Amino acid sequence: MSDWAAKRFWKKATTARTNHGYTVELDGRSIKTPAKTLLQVPTLALAEAIVGEWDAQQDKIDPSTMPVTRTANSALDKVTLQFVEVADLLAAYGDSDLLCYRANQPMELVARQDEQWNPLLDWAADHLGARLRPVAGVMHHPQDHEALTRLADRVHSMTVFELAGFHDIVAISGSLVLAMAVVDEKLTVDEAWTLSRLDETWQQEQWGVDEEAAKLAEKKHTEIKNAAWFFHASRSET
Repeated sequence: MSDWAAKRFWKKATTARTNHGYTVELDGRSIKTPAKTLLQVPTLALAEAIVGEWDAQQDKIDPSTMPVTRTANSALDKVTLQFVEVADLLAAYGDSDLLCYRANQPMELVARQDEQWNPLLDWAADHLGARLRPVAGVMHHPQDHEALTRLADRVHSMTVFELAGFHDIVAISGSLVLAMAVVDEKLTVDEAWTLSRLDETWQQEQWGVDEEAAKLAEKKHTEIKNAAWFFHASRSET
């Protein structure tokens, strides 16, 4: 396998105002996405974060250290072209939401799920107008059509950049409700991550920590924090 990587060719990265937001320039030349689209973001916060990622590169460019740039590229090159499909994909999580599928036993785990997950389902009913019903076991049980429609409408109302960040929050947590709670600031991303890991935490308490699984979990934890930051930064000048 080749270890080739593009080398740093610029001295300074800076932000620049555009008609529709902000772009990032390398020695005065605007960055393009992999699909050759102008890398243009809606807020200064995103642009400054991208500048920081490019300025942090050393001799060789390491895309793995550039999560904001990667998500911005995805928003422009993928989500923009497939917005409806991506929104539908994420909205579908409501019909199989992590919080709705409960253990039959042991009773200690059942009680923990009820105690920690039920308040979020109540919040979704009150705040989002979507009452999802929990079931025991892993067999699929369709949720109320009206509830799913309300959740889907909310997902489809997002901007391209919001949806790009929202995608990873949903996909990593496995829960549309938890993702909604994060973007509506009902939960911090760390609180949502902990709730999404309730079953795994239970298993660790019983059998101990698997080091390989723990490393993968930490990677996902970082990714979901990056996604939540991207979502919020895309909608405000903070």
